[in-house]
Amino acid sequence: MLDHSRDLSDANDDARAVAEAMIIQGLRRSLCCPAPSTLNRRVASWQAFHRMKNLDSPFDAPLLKQARAKARRAAARPSKPKSRNPITRPILEQLLDTCHGSMRDCRDRAILMLGWASGGRRRSEIAMLMAEDISLKDFTKDGIVWVSLIQTKTTARGATPRLVLKGRAAQAIVHWIEVSRIEDGPLFRPVSKSDRLLKRRLTPDAIYQIVKHRLRLAGLPQDFASPHGLRSGFLTQAALDGAPIQAAMRLSLHRSVAQAQRYYDDVEIVENPATDLLG
Repeated sequence: MLDHSRDLSDANDDARAVAEAMIIQGLRRSLCCPAPSTLNRRVASWQAFHRMKNLDSPFDAPLLKQARAKARRAAARPSKPKSRNPITRPILEQLLDTCHGSMRDCRDRAILMLGWASGGRRRSEIAMLMAEDISLKDFTKDGIVWVSLIQTKTTARGATPRLVLKGRAAQAIVHWIEVSRIEDGPLFRPVSKSDRLLKRRLTPDAIYQIVKHRLRLAGLPQDFASPHGLRSGFLTQAALDGAPIQAAMRLSLHRSVAQAQRYYDDVEIVENPATDLLG
């Protein structure tokens, strides 16, 4: 346990020899100290193995628990954001300006708008959407499109509340459905080089590539943001516009107020008058 919790790069003992053998076998990536989450996954695998064999787990020993706690504190590192920058409204507008009139452009505009305006959807949630998940029953009268997600990272299957799209986002989805003539099956699909719609669904990785492609067309670095920037950008913009955090969470479906509050804190600290005391 201790050998897995320390950096073996400068070590010259049996632990390093074992680690090098594991690297050769593809069981370990490097001699560096793994992140606490990586070590937790390894321990969880061993615990599961012991449960399957109906054996007592050595990881329940008080000394090992104490060692793990100290290792986590020693290896603590600042968490990295999933997206380098949030895709706030001005950035989103730049991406949308790259979408013109082709089938692919209509699809990407709908993806970006739905992904942002529905609360910042994860790319896996966008990719799994079916045509049957989109309700246009209130669009003609009220300009509203209803979105039903089967499940999300924070909600169970069948327990996810319906989400709503209004304005330009609703119009983009309706336009995509009209142009693509999709009546059932996956809502977002690949488009061939000849601008022909294919039958299979887009993968989450394809959503990632679409965001990177639009960033490049907008003249922004490809590493400026990731698809998670749609999620962080929605919450950041909600904070900038003064929307209550509870209202934003109703769409983003964050389970923890503390997680959503981080985006609000970044905005609020900049506006804090105490930051201007020096002038």
